[in-house]
Amino acid sequence: MSAASDLLSNYQHVIDTLTLDTGSKGVFDVEVDGELLYSKHATGRHAEPGEVLRLFRERYATDVTPYGE
Repeated sequence: MSAASDLLSNYQHVIDTLTLDTGSKGVFDVEVDGELLYSKHATGRHAEPGEVLRLFRERYATDVTPYGE
């Protein structure tokens, strides 16, 4: 849940919808507009704290000021 919280805390002003879907066998994938941003299966590990947020910033929000800044 911290990945979702990080994204919403920083980009609530540009995120229209955020959906959490449960998976089986410890699946943890993060997709943005159908594009895979992070996959536990592909990396073989859980995301580090702040990692999903960093990846989102690098790929989708380079020109977006985080909420409240």
